[in-house]
Amino acid sequence: MNDTQDRRIRVAVVYGGRSSEHEISCVTAGGVLAALDPRRYEVLPIGITTTGRWVLTSADPDRLAIKGHSMPHVDDEGGTVVLPGRGELAVQSPGEVPRMLGAVDVVFPLLHGPYGEDGTIQGLLELADVRYVGSGVLASAVGMDKHVMKLLLAGAGLPVARHVLVRPSAWEPQRDRVVTEVERTLGWPVFVKPARAGSSMGVSKARDAAELEAAVLAAREHDPKVLVEEAVAGREVECGVLEGQGGGEPEASVVGEIRLGPGHELYDFEAKYLPGDDVSLDIPADLPADVAERVRLMSIEAFQALSCESLARVDFFLRDDGSLLVNELNTMPGFTPTSMFPQLWAKTGIDYPSLVDRLVDTALRRPTGLR
Repeated sequence: MNDTQDRRIRVAVVYGGRSSEHEISCVTAGGVLAALDPRRYEVLPIGITTTGRWVLTSADPDRLAIKGHSMPHVDDEGGTVVLPGRGELAVQSPGEVPRMLGAVDVVFPLLHGPYGEDGTIQGLLELADVRYVGSGVLASAVGMDKHVMKLLLAGAGLPVARHVLVRPSAWEPQRDRVVTEVERTLGWPVFVKPARAGSSMGVSKARDAAELEAAVLAAREHDPKVLVEEAVAGREVECGVLEGQGGGEPEASVVGEIRLGPGHELYDFEAKYLPGDDVSLDIPADLPADVAERVRLMSIEAFQALSCESLARVDFFLRDDGSLLVNELNTMPGFTPTSMFPQLWAKTGIDYPSLVDRLVDTALRRPTGLR
């Protein structure tokens, strides 16, 4: 345990990053910054630019809010933040002596997508011997790669949708073979997505071979590794999971449902983050008690199958026959006050500030290294 009883806990909130989810990470950070009680926490906000530079930023959450259709981002200004080791942060500016910021007790890495959510920053923090919120290197990496994730979930006996992997080396020289495999294995329509991206970036629906080619090319703009999945008819339901307190079993939230209006064929970026009235989140979902309980139990099973820690959101398809498929697991789900994950826990009895407190407390209790 850290000796934080008689002083404020120093939390480095890291956000932005190099992935296509840079702006969403900024929005998430704004929510967390607003929730961190200054009486309990001393916050160091650290933004990572799209080029990968770490900079010390303002702690004003309003700067990270969505304004109409304008998304926030990390400005490439200010001194560069460095992490020499054991949480000792410093700021370096051209022509100036490095300024020490001191040690932090815990890092809250609010990064979505590659170069952050995928185990990379988790590995850096492990090497630096710094505690952090979220899953470790393995679970973070697996949770980012939808193909490997499905393999492990299926290996644990959890049902997943049928899919075809389009490897980076297979598309250009074997395009016809890939199209034939998709047609034979999955049929039409299908959903095409980058294997290692989130926030529905690069996701589209394909109804035939021509649309499949266009969809794969769109997905490859985000990731050379692409996943093609069967189109599952049914409802989209989600459940939050938290690491158990005091080393206990993981806990599952109430179940929520995403309902899309006629303007959306899928829960895409626009539906998730930009203003509109044709998308609703039903929390709790209108489900029979036994179905909701199955979702909760399977969410915990998925959390454990991937060796997750701290938090995760597990997404499902509920088919018309009552069967469930695990769609994916997110190790750092969207975390704005209006995002599904915090709303699920609010309905379960843990409000947004208390949820942030719990995640920090869990990180402080957890050692770095093998565990």
